[in-house]
Amino acid sequence: MNDSQRSTLKVNGIELCVHIAGPENGAPVWLLHGFPECWHSWREQIPALAAAGYRVFVPQMRGYGPSSSPAEIAAYDLLTLCADIQQAMDHFGHTQVVMVGHDWGAVVAWHLALLEPERITRLITMSVPFAGRARRPVIEIMRELYADRFNYILYFQAPGVAERELNADIERTLRLFMQDQDVFLQQKPADATLLEGVPVPGPLPGWCSQENLDVYVQTFTEHGFRGPLNWYRNFERNWQRTEFLAGRQVMQPTLFLIGDRDPVGVFEAHTLKRMPDCVPQLEQHVLPHCGHWIQNEQATQVNALLLDFLGRP
Repeated sequence: MNDSQRSTLKVNGIELCVHIAGPENGAPVWLLHGFPECWHSWREQIPALAAAGYRVFVPQMRGYGPSSSPAEIAAYDLLTLCADIQQAMDHFGHTQVVMVGHDWGAVVAWHLALLEPERITRLITMSVPFAGRARRPVIEIMRELYADRFNYILYFQAPGVAERELNADIERTLRLFMQDQDVFLQQKPADATLLEGVPVPGPLPGWCSQENLDVYVQTFTEHGFRGPLNWYRNFERNWQRTEFLAGRQVMQPTLFLIGDRDPVGVFEAHTLKRMPDCVPQLEQHVLPHCGHWIQNEQATQVNALLLDFLGRP
Protein backbone atom coordinates (compact mmCIF):
# COMPACT_ATOMS: atom_id res chain seq x y z
CA MET A 1 0.00 0.00 0.00
CA ASN A 2 2.95 2.32 0.55
CA ASP A 3 3.68 2.46 -3.17
CA SER A 4 0.38 4.16 -4.01
CA GLN A 5 0.39 7.87 -4.74
CA ARG A 6 -2.22 10.41 -3.77
CA SER A 7 -3.60 13.08 -6.06
CA THR A 8 -6.09 15.83 -5.23
CA LEU A 9 -8.31 16.86 -8.14
CA LYS A 10 -10.53 19.90 -8.52
CA VAL A 11 -13.67 18.40 -10.07
CA ASN A 12 -17.39 19.16 -9.97
CA GLY A 13 -16.92 22.07 -7.57
CA ILE A 14 -15.01 20.07 -4.93
CA GLU A 15 -11.60 18.64 -4.17
CA LEU A 16 -11.51 14.87 -4.65
CA CYS A 17 -8.64 12.87 -3.19
CA VAL A 18 -7.69 9.86 -5.36
CA HIS A 19 -5.14 7.17 -4.51
CA ILE A 20 -3.43 5.65 -7.55
CA ALA A 21 -1.37 2.46 -7.88
CA GLY A 22 -0.10 0.15 -10.61
CA PRO A 23 1.76 0.62 -13.89
CA GLU A 24 1.08 3.87 -15.71
CA ASN A 25 0.19 2.05 -18.93
CA GLY A 26 -2.18 -0.38 -17.19
CA ALA A 27 -5.90 -0.54 -18.02
CA PRO A 28 -7.75 1.68 -15.51
CA VAL A 29 -9.86 0.14 -12.76
CA TRP A 30 -11.82 2.38 -10.37
CA LEU A 31 -12.68 1.20 -6.84
CA LEU A 32 -15.53 3.06 -5.09
CA HIS A 33 -15.99 2.56 -1.35
CA GLY A 34 -19.16 2.64 0.71
CA PHE A 35 -20.35 3.60 4.22
CA PRO A 36 -18.81 3.88 6.75
CA GLU A 37 -15.53 3.19 4.99
CA CYS A 38 -12.78 4.90 2.99
CA TRP A 39 -10.25 4.23 0.21
CA HIS A 40 -8.40 1.89 2.60
CA SER A 41 -11.35 -0.53 2.37
CA TRP A 42 -9.73 -1.72 -0.87
CA ARG A 43 -6.36 -2.44 0.78
CA GLU A 44 -6.50 -6.11 -0.25
CA GLN A 45 -7.55 -5.45 -3.85
CA ILE A 46 -5.18 -2.57 -4.73
CA PRO A 47 -1.93 -4.59 -4.65
CA ALA A 48 -3.54 -7.62 -6.33
CA LEU A 49 -4.86 -5.53 -9.23
CA ALA A 50 -1.64 -3.53 -9.54
CA ALA A 51 0.43 -6.73 -9.61
CA ALA A 52 -1.81 -8.02 -12.41
CA GLY A 53 -0.92 -4.93 -14.47
CA TYR A 54 -3.96 -2.72 -13.88
CA ARG A 55 -3.77 1.00 -13.09
CA VAL A 56 -5.94 1.38 -9.98
CA PHE A 57 -7.81 4.57 -9.01
CA VAL A 58 -9.32 4.71 -5.52
CA PRO A 59 -11.11 7.92 -4.49
CA GLN A 60 -12.05 9.09 -1.06
CA MET A 61 -15.65 9.75 -1.98
CA ARG A 62 -17.29 13.13 -1.41
CA GLY A 63 -17.75 13.75 2.32
CA TYR A 64 -14.93 11.44 3.39
CA GLY A 65 -11.44 12.22 4.70
CA PRO A 66 -9.47 14.88 2.81
CA SER A 67 -12.05 15.10 0.01
CA SER A 68 -14.46 18.03 0.27
CA SER A 69 -17.44 17.69 2.59
CA PRO A 70 -20.05 20.30 1.58
CA ALA A 71 -22.65 21.24 4.19
CA GLU A 72 -25.71 21.10 1.92
CA ILE A 73 -27.67 17.82 1.86
CA ALA A 74 -28.45 18.29 -1.85
CA ALA A 75 -24.69 18.28 -2.57
CA TYR A 76 -24.76 14.49 -2.06
CA ASP A 77 -27.43 13.41 -4.50
CA LEU A 78 -26.66 10.45 -6.72
CA LEU A 79 -26.08 12.25 -10.00
CA THR A 80 -23.71 14.67 -8.26
CA LEU A 81 -21.76 11.75 -6.79
CA CYS A 82 -21.60 10.19 -10.25
CA ALA A 83 -20.41 13.47 -11.74
CA ASP A 84 -17.48 13.52 -9.30
CA ILE A 85 -16.21 10.26 -10.80
CA GLN A 86 -17.12 11.19 -14.38
CA GLN A 87 -15.10 14.39 -14.18
CA ALA A 88 -12.25 12.56 -12.47
CA MET A 89 -12.19 10.09 -15.37
CA ASP A 90 -12.14 13.06 -17.74
CA HIS A 91 -9.19 14.49 -15.81
CA PHE A 92 -7.16 11.32 -16.35
CA GLY A 93 -8.26 10.99 -19.99
CA HIS A 94 -10.03 7.68 -19.41
CA THR A 95 -12.05 6.45 -22.37
CA GLN A 96 -12.50 2.83 -21.25
CA VAL A 97 -12.56 1.74 -17.61
CA VAL A 98 -13.70 -1.02 -15.31
CA MET A 99 -15.87 0.28 -12.47
CA VAL A 100 -15.97 -1.52 -9.12
CA GLY A 101 -18.15 -0.50 -6.16
CA HIS A 102 -19.15 -1.74 -2.73
CA ASP A 103 -22.19 -0.64 -0.67
CA TRP A 104 -22.95 3.01 -1.59
CA GLY A 105 -20.03 2.79 -4.00
CA ALA A 106 -21.98 0.04 -5.75
CA VAL A 107 -25.00 2.35 -6.09
CA VAL A 108 -22.77 4.95 -7.75
CA ALA A 109 -21.16 2.28 -9.95
CA TRP A 110 -24.54 0.93 -11.13
CA HIS A 111 -25.63 4.41 -12.18
CA LEU A 112 -22.31 5.26 -13.79
CA ALA A 113 -22.78 2.14 -15.92
CA LEU A 114 -26.15 3.53 -17.06
CA LEU A 115 -24.76 7.02 -17.66
CA GLU A 116 -21.54 5.87 -19.36
CA PRO A 117 -22.44 2.80 -21.47
CA GLU A 118 -19.43 3.27 -23.78
CA ARG A 119 -16.75 4.36 -21.31
CA ILE A 120 -17.50 1.75 -18.64
CA THR A 121 -16.73 -1.58 -20.29
CA ARG A 122 -17.21 -3.92 -17.31
CA LEU A 123 -18.89 -3.55 -13.96
CA ILE A 124 -18.22 -5.24 -10.62
CA THR A 125 -20.54 -4.51 -7.71
CA MET A 126 -20.64 -5.86 -4.18
CA SER A 127 -23.38 -6.10 -1.55
CA VAL A 128 -25.96 -3.71 -3.08
CA PRO A 129 -27.96 -5.10 -6.04
CA PHE A 130 -29.79 -3.19 -8.78
CA ALA A 131 -33.27 -3.65 -10.22
CA GLY A 132 -33.93 -0.36 -11.98
CA ARG A 133 -35.64 2.81 -10.83
CA ALA A 134 -38.39 2.23 -8.29
CA ARG A 135 -41.93 3.34 -9.02
CA ARG A 136 -41.74 5.77 -6.10
CA PRO A 137 -39.02 6.94 -3.73
CA VAL A 138 -37.68 4.07 -1.62
CA ILE A 139 -37.78 6.24 1.49
CA GLU A 140 -41.59 6.43 1.20
CA ILE A 141 -41.83 2.65 1.12
CA MET A 142 -39.51 2.33 4.12
CA ARG A 143 -41.56 4.76 6.18
CA GLU A 144 -44.60 2.57 5.59
CA LEU A 145 -42.79 -0.70 6.34
CA TYR A 146 -41.08 0.58 9.48
CA ALA A 147 -43.76 2.85 10.93
CA ASP A 148 -43.63 1.11 14.32
CA ARG A 149 -40.08 -0.27 14.49
CA PHE A 150 -36.52 0.92 14.16
CA ASN A 151 -34.77 1.22 10.82
CA TYR A 152 -31.29 2.70 10.58
CA ILE A 153 -31.92 4.44 7.24
CA LEU A 154 -34.95 6.22 8.67
CA TYR A 155 -32.93 7.11 11.75
CA PHE A 156 -30.30 8.70 9.50
CA GLN A 157 -32.84 11.06 7.89
CA ALA A 158 -33.03 13.85 10.49
CA PRO A 159 -30.03 16.17 10.05
CA GLY A 160 -27.78 16.34 13.08
CA VAL A 161 -29.31 13.46 15.05
CA ALA A 162 -27.26 10.46 13.92
CA GLU A 163 -24.14 12.63 13.61
CA ARG A 164 -24.23 13.47 17.30
CA GLU A 165 -24.44 9.82 18.27
CA LEU A 166 -21.85 8.49 15.83
CA ASN A 167 -19.38 11.37 16.31
CA ALA A 168 -19.42 11.10 20.11
CA ASP A 169 -16.84 8.30 20.02
CA ILE A 170 -15.71 7.65 16.46
CA GLU A 171 -13.48 4.69 17.24
CA ARG A 172 -16.21 2.95 19.27
CA THR A 173 -18.71 3.57 16.48
CA LEU A 174 -16.44 2.09 13.83
CA ARG A 175 -15.46 -0.86 16.04
CA LEU A 176 -19.15 -1.70 16.45
CA PHE A 177 -19.80 -1.48 12.71
CA MET A 178 -16.82 -3.67 11.84
CA GLN A 179 -17.42 -6.18 14.60
CA ASP A 180 -21.19 -6.57 14.65
CA GLN A 181 -23.06 -6.06 11.39
CA ASP A 182 -26.32 -7.04 13.12
CA VAL A 183 -26.30 -3.52 14.58
CA PHE A 184 -28.20 -2.62 11.37
CA LEU A 185 -30.84 -5.34 11.94
CA GLN A 186 -31.79 -4.59 15.53
CA GLN A 187 -35.38 -5.08 16.55
CA LYS A 188 -36.37 -2.13 18.74
CA PRO A 189 -38.88 0.77 18.87
CA ALA A 190 -38.99 3.26 16.04
CA ASP A 191 -37.80 6.11 18.28
CA ALA A 192 -34.63 4.31 19.43
CA THR A 193 -31.12 5.36 18.44
CA LEU A 194 -28.73 3.23 16.38
CA LEU A 195 -26.31 2.30 19.18
CA GLU A 196 -28.91 2.10 21.94
CA GLY A 197 -28.62 -1.23 23.73
CA VAL A 198 -25.51 -2.20 21.78
CA PRO A 199 -22.82 -3.75 24.01
CA VAL A 200 -19.30 -2.45 24.39
CA PRO A 201 -17.32 -3.61 21.33
CA GLY A 202 -15.05 -6.60 21.79
CA PRO A 203 -11.87 -7.52 19.88
CA LEU A 204 -11.61 -6.50 16.24
CA PRO A 205 -12.26 -9.22 13.65
CA GLY A 206 -9.22 -10.89 12.10
CA TRP A 207 -9.61 -9.00 8.83
CA CYS A 208 -9.39 -5.55 10.48
CA SER A 209 -6.27 -4.82 12.53
CA GLN A 210 -5.95 -1.84 14.84
CA GLU A 211 -3.64 -0.29 12.24
CA ASN A 212 -6.37 -0.65 9.62
CA LEU A 213 -9.03 0.71 11.94
CA ASP A 214 -6.85 3.74 12.66
CA VAL A 215 -7.09 4.71 8.98
CA TYR A 216 -10.89 4.60 9.16
CA VAL A 217 -10.88 6.61 12.40
CA GLN A 218 -8.64 9.27 10.84
CA THR A 219 -11.00 9.46 7.85
CA PHE A 220 -13.98 10.31 10.05
CA THR A 221 -12.02 12.52 12.43
CA GLU A 222 -11.54 14.97 9.55
CA HIS A 223 -15.22 15.86 8.96
CA GLY A 224 -17.24 13.48 11.14
CA PHE A 225 -20.21 11.53 9.82
CA ARG A 226 -22.27 14.45 8.48
CA GLY A 227 -21.22 14.19 4.83
CA PRO A 228 -21.50 10.39 4.60
CA LEU A 229 -24.92 10.49 6.31
CA ASN A 230 -26.08 13.09 3.79
CA TRP A 231 -25.82 10.39 1.12
CA TYR A 232 -28.80 8.75 2.87
CA ARG A 233 -30.83 11.95 2.88
CA ASN A 234 -31.30 12.17 -0.88
CA PHE A 235 -33.55 9.20 -1.68
CA GLU A 236 -36.41 11.38 -2.86
CA ARG A 237 -34.13 13.77 -4.75
CA ASN A 238 -32.33 10.82 -6.36
CA TRP A 239 -35.64 9.38 -7.50
CA GLN A 240 -36.73 12.70 -9.00
CA ARG A 241 -33.42 13.37 -10.78
CA THR A 242 -33.07 9.88 -12.30
CA GLU A 243 -36.43 9.81 -14.08
CA PHE A 244 -34.62 9.86 -17.44
CA LEU A 245 -32.99 6.51 -16.53
CA ALA A 246 -36.29 4.72 -15.94
CA GLY A 247 -36.47 1.40 -17.79
CA ARG A 248 -32.79 1.33 -18.80
CA GLN A 249 -30.83 -1.88 -18.40
CA VAL A 250 -27.19 -2.25 -17.39
CA MET A 251 -25.79 -3.79 -20.57
CA GLN A 252 -22.14 -4.23 -19.57
CA PRO A 253 -20.79 -7.63 -18.50
CA THR A 254 -21.35 -7.47 -14.73
CA LEU A 255 -20.04 -9.42 -11.75
CA PHE A 256 -22.05 -9.17 -8.51
CA LEU A 257 -20.79 -10.47 -5.17
CA ILE A 258 -22.57 -10.67 -1.82
CA GLY A 259 -21.89 -12.47 1.45
CA ASP A 260 -24.33 -15.05 2.76
CA ARG A 261 -24.43 -13.19 6.09
CA ASP A 262 -24.74 -9.68 4.66
CA PRO A 263 -27.67 -7.78 6.24
CA VAL A 264 -28.24 -6.07 2.88
CA GLY A 265 -29.29 -9.44 1.49
CA VAL A 266 -32.23 -9.35 3.92
CA PHE A 267 -33.24 -5.77 3.05
CA GLU A 268 -32.79 -6.26 -0.69
CA ALA A 269 -34.14 -9.80 -1.16
CA HIS A 270 -36.74 -8.65 -3.69
CA THR A 271 -34.18 -6.59 -5.61
CA LEU A 272 -31.84 -9.58 -5.79
CA LYS A 273 -34.57 -11.66 -7.40
CA ARG A 274 -35.36 -8.98 -9.99
CA MET A 275 -31.77 -8.06 -10.82
CA PRO A 276 -31.22 -10.50 -13.76
CA ASP A 277 -34.08 -8.81 -15.66
CA CYS A 278 -32.26 -5.47 -15.43
CA VAL A 279 -28.71 -6.76 -15.98
CA PRO A 280 -28.72 -9.18 -18.95
CA GLN A 281 -24.99 -10.05 -18.74
CA LEU A 282 -24.97 -10.78 -15.00
CA GLU A 283 -22.78 -13.24 -13.12
CA GLN A 284 -23.53 -13.62 -9.41
CA HIS A 285 -21.69 -15.25 -6.51
CA VAL A 286 -22.78 -15.64 -2.89
CA LEU A 287 -19.69 -15.96 -0.71
CA PRO A 288 -20.09 -18.32 2.27
CA HIS A 289 -19.24 -17.33 5.84
CA CYS A 290 -19.15 -13.70 4.78
CA GLY A 291 -20.85 -10.54 6.00
CA HIS A 292 -21.09 -7.05 4.57
CA TRP A 293 -17.39 -6.07 4.49
CA ILE A 294 -16.90 -8.60 1.72
CA GLN A 295 -13.66 -7.41 0.09
CA ASN A 296 -11.84 -7.70 3.42
CA GLU A 297 -13.65 -10.62 5.04
CA GLN A 298 -13.07 -12.85 2.01
CA ALA A 299 -10.23 -11.00 0.28
CA THR A 300 -8.62 -14.04 -1.34
CA GLN A 301 -11.86 -15.23 -2.91
CA VAL A 302 -12.91 -11.73 -3.96
CA ASN A 303 -9.54 -11.10 -5.60
CA ALA A 304 -9.67 -14.43 -7.45
CA LEU A 305 -13.16 -13.66 -8.78
CA LEU A 306 -12.18 -10.11 -9.79
CA LEU A 307 -9.05 -11.16 -11.64
CA ASP A 308 -10.79 -14.05 -13.38
CA PHE A 309 -13.63 -11.77 -14.51
CA LEU A 310 -11.25 -9.05 -15.71
CA GLY A 311 -9.02 -11.51 -17.52
CA ARG A 312 -11.71 -12.81 -19.84
CA PRO A 313 -11.81 -11.72 -23.49
